[in-house]
Amino acid sequence: MTQPAVPQPEEITRMFTRAGGDYLFARWARPIVPVVFGVDDATLATVKAAIEAVVALAGHRMAETDPELGANLMIFFFRDWKELLDVPGLDHLVEGLAGTVARLDAAGANQYRAFRFEKDGAIRACFVFIRVDAALDDTPAETVALSLAARSILFWGDHAFERHPALAELDGAAVIHPAMALVIRAAYDPSMPHSARDPGHALRLAARVGLLSAEAGK
Repeated sequence: MTQPAVPQPEEITRMFTRAGGDYLFARWARPIVPVVFGVDDATLATVKAAIEAVVALAGHRMAETDPELGANLMIFFFRDWKELLDVPGLDHLVEGLAGTVARLDAAGANQYRAFRFEKDGAIRACFVFIRVDAALDDTPAETVALSLAARSILFWGDHAFERHPALAELDGAAVIHPAMALVIRAAYDPSMPHSARDPGHALRLAARVGLLSAEAGK
């Protein structure tokens, strides 16, 4: 099998750089507890399987419940952004919900993620909103689920997937893009911090990616 292109330090820096130019990396510290709204049982199983697969790839953990939040990865599927305004208590969980809904509706967006963070900067919770439009209707549920799982496992920057997409295709099925899989695995190495604001962190992350790639090539 051909070895994946190994993301270089400047690429990894860009993966965790915000639109304003600040470097901000964050990963989950607490176990991930997902809950999914707006889908049938078959799709629910597909989404949870995708989350389990990405969490396993990262070497992280899942749990049945979060002691503070109950669930900390909340995923909503719907047809119209305005439906979110009718979800009880959601405006208390997602700051500025009404304004965000108006902006996303006007832009014709079909997905959005909102994160909350621990005091040390680690991810505390993630809210994933998926508007099922015509494009997503034509996309296999497995692909949608794997993409949302990959995009929720880290606090990616605004241009994280420009060089390497989140997903690739292998034998007709969606998989995590090999280059991005290396980054995810490296990001959850026990020697790496839960969060970082210094761009020098990207150099450490790139070094871990290089080691993982070399080990995979042996």
